[in-house]
Amino acid sequence: MASGTQRNEAGRRGDAGPSAADGIGDPAHSGTSAGAATDASATDGTTGDATGDTGGGPTDAVAVAKAAAPASGETVRVDSWIWSVRLVKTRSMGATACRGGHVRVNGERVKPAYAVRVGDEVRLRHADRERIVIVKRLIRKRVGPPVAAECYVDNSPPPPPREAVAPAGIRDRGTGRPTKRDRRELERLRGLGSAE
Repeated sequence: MASGTQRNEAGRRGDAGPSAADGIGDPAHSGTSAGAATDASATDGTTGDATGDTGGGPTDAVAVAKAAAPASGETVRVDSWIWSVRLVKTRSMGATACRGGHVRVNGERVKPAYAVRVGDEVRLRHADRERIVIVKRLIRKRVGPPVAAECYVDNSPPPPPREAVAPAGIRDRGTGRPTKRDRRELERLRGLGSAE
């Protein structure tokens, strides 16, 4: 009985609860998710399906993204946004990327607390790949991959094929320890040694 009371209190506060953020289609929680979607569509003026249908379609992803959206008048930090849409694994990695100059918004290097807006172009260099995305929806809670894909437009170049990135200096099995000459060749291939 206490869980039902807590659920009702969370619904009155406007808190979507864990089920709306996780996209769980539990019938007991579908009213809370639909209520959050109705509130979000009323505040930003967009139309959405607030029937509580948990069929897993695009309207369900939009409803979950709206439930993870900030309240009206609040801003979203860029490090939090790139973590929420799953461009980086942790928020601290997002903050570190911002401090290292690997995140640019509209061509400018930004700090982790920079307030991102809808329509901004975010460029992120991470894991030897550049991601270029246009912000379509602001969220501040981490969501699943299908919902995260609804929050931005991906203009990133395709990743290089795996065979194009061959590791330098792979030795055949059973050849033994490399000699000094072999080691110099390996360092030259890796770009560590000086060219003679």
